[in-house]
Amino acid sequence: MYDILIKNGTIIDGTGRPMYRADLAIKEGVIADIGELRHAQAEKVIDAAGQYVTPGFVDVNNHSDTYWQLLANPSLESLLYQGVTTIIGGNSGASLAPLTEPGIIRSIQKWTDIQKINFNWLSMKEFLAAVERRRPATNFATLVGHGTLRRGAMKDETRTITPEEISVMERLLKIGLKEGGIGLSTGLRYTHARDAGARELMTLVSEVAERDGVYATYVRDEEAGLVKAVEEAITIARETKIPLHISHLKAVGEENWHLMDEAFNLIETAALNGIDVSFDVYPYTTTGSVLYTLLPEWITRDGRKMMLERLKDGQVRAAVLRDMRKKPTDYSRILISASTLSKMLSRRRISEIAALQGKSPEETVLDFLSASDGRAIVSLEVLSPKNVLRAIQHPFSIISSNGAGYSIAHKATGDLVHPRNFGTFPKVFAEYVREKKALSWEEAVHKMSGLPAKKFRLEKRGALVRGFAADVVVFDPEKIQDLATMENPYQYAVGISHLAINGILALENGTLGKVRSGKVLRSKQSWFSW
Repeated sequence: MYDILIKNGTIIDGTGRPMYRADLAIKEGVIADIGELRHAQAEKVIDAAGQYVTPGFVDVNNHSDTYWQLLANPSLESLLYQGVTTIIGGNSGASLAPLTEPGIIRSIQKWTDIQKINFNWLSMKEFLAAVERRRPATNFATLVGHGTLRRGAMKDETRTITPEEISVMERLLKIGLKEGGIGLSTGLRYTHARDAGARELMTLVSEVAERDGVYATYVRDEEAGLVKAVEEAITIARETKIPLHISHLKAVGEENWHLMDEAFNLIETAALNGIDVSFDVYPYTTTGSVLYTLLPEWITRDGRKMMLERLKDGQVRAAVLRDMRKKPTDYSRILISASTLSKMLSRRRISEIAALQGKSPEETVLDFLSASDGRAIVSLEVLSPKNVLRAIQHPFSIISSNGAGYSIAHKATGDLVHPRNFGTFPKVFAEYVREKKALSWEEAVHKMSGLPAKKFRLEKRGALVRGFAADVVVFDPEKIQDLATMENPYQYAVGISHLAINGILALENGTLGKVRSGKVLRSKQSWFSW
């Protein structure tokens, strides 16, 4: 007697192999059998006729942790309706552990109002135990954030790091990996990490390589310096022999769109030379960022507090405005998504706010930063549709949201979240597979399951194979669809009838279940010390 029997469905197993007709049985949280099981019995039988049965989707670039949704709203509904069963946190250089002292949580203040959160951990072991107590709906694994380590060693100081401080970072990283971290992430575009040099990065990445982890990097530049930034990431991977993953690879700004050709060439050449390299992409031409990235780098170099203090100086402010005006920026394509100011300002374009205030867009940006204490998130319509398509089709790409899990109830906060939080995975199926036929169903599922699970060392996940964890999606290929838009992102995707996570139904007939069955997934080396 099985726990669940999914009959009459079409299996897409996540490996990239052609789909085939079969039944699938689940028992005690794992896939017990796949084949012709017409005489099998089960506590629950699901008729999947006309539907595809696939592995659960693995979102390798997820921010439910640093946006605090993993802890405040562990149901993560918007992810479940997309078929996501596993998320990787600790991305872009920011993780919630290890912390040398509570104040180091400031590494997430770009995205979360840290004045409103409570936590009781410092170590990675304590953090992962706290996540387990919250019983998340999805499985969760985390990278160790370079920015978090750097703050732990240097506090808020912005200066040249010392060899002793690099040693402190190395020790913290080693412990974080031993206690469950699956690799290292960097966010080299952010102010606190921009000064990280080759010695610092090589030291840390080498430690991860020795422990069979992965290195995920938000590269140093996505504009004119994109090619040089990708070269830096590949050089580190080549020297340390580590699996490399580039987070949300993109060329920002129309004047830089042509650079994607060279970025792709670098990645393909690296792969031909034996480097394990991949990147993730989301199916939108609108991206999200923190507002201060619109400023010249020199004003943000010493951190948020110093930036805000220096902007009070009239001469400095004039120099910033002058440099901002030299850069071709279309402020009508930049929306305020979230800030500490009145929610009335969310959903407005910077050009709109500037017109209402009778100021230039550049002055409006500086005023907004000062008034919001430097904490504001924006959406920017700055990506090429052609590049997004090519990235989705690329053999080394992984589909990922770069988002977080939300409930529709979050709309009451006034935050204008990106539609990718609600629609990434179904949008790929609806637009790029069913409509544009840019990918086959098998290719798309592979990019969402088998490929990311293998890259991020997720044991016995990402494929429909006997003995693997029963993370399973059942969806109608004619009905799966994203509904979220920039204007109204708070709409769950449709088309997924059933979703099992570790053999427990999180969605049944399109309705959320009552049991959250996600697990914390730890690195292999932690198994022997946990």
